[in-house]
Amino acid sequence: MTRQIKAIPLTTQAFAPFGDVLGATGAPDKIINQGMCGRHHDLAALDFHAGRAGISVFNAQPRSLPMDLDMMERHPDGSQAFVPMHQNPYLVVVAPDDGGAPGTPVAFIAQPGQAVNYHRNIWHAVLCPLHDPGLFTVIDRIGPGANLEEHWFGDFWKIV
Repeated sequence: MTRQIKAIPLTTQAFAPFGDVLGATGAPDKIINQGMCGRHHDLAALDFHAGRAGISVFNAQPRSLPMDLDMMERHPDGSQAFVPMHQNPYLVVVAPDDGGAPGTPVAFIAQPGQAVNYHRNIWHAVLCPLHDPGLFTVIDRIGPGANLEEHWFGDFWKIV
């Protein structure tokens, strides 16, 4: 059986149960660099258990819509921020926890200038750029132990 989800625009309010939306919207918190730069300060709640923050670069192959969602993952020991290194929209898919498995997924289209930080233990899809290049800076937990749970759906979801 195919279940369908329509991707909607990414907004801070809609994404709040799952994490943080990072972007330079509204007035900056302070002006720095000789008055030439607006700083939008401390936008993500980084949260790491038994580890430290690390910065990596991911280069993912683009996906296209409609897309079959057959697996989601989560990281019980750390938040995970994805900061695009391009000016293209990309797909963000998250789900509430439902007894240790993903509940009904929610799909968002992030616009250029938007980054996301998944809170610790939030179910999410793999990285889904919609265009080349699929370059992202990722800030997440580096440390001992397994920090990945995967859930494979018996019936996939179709994201449109």
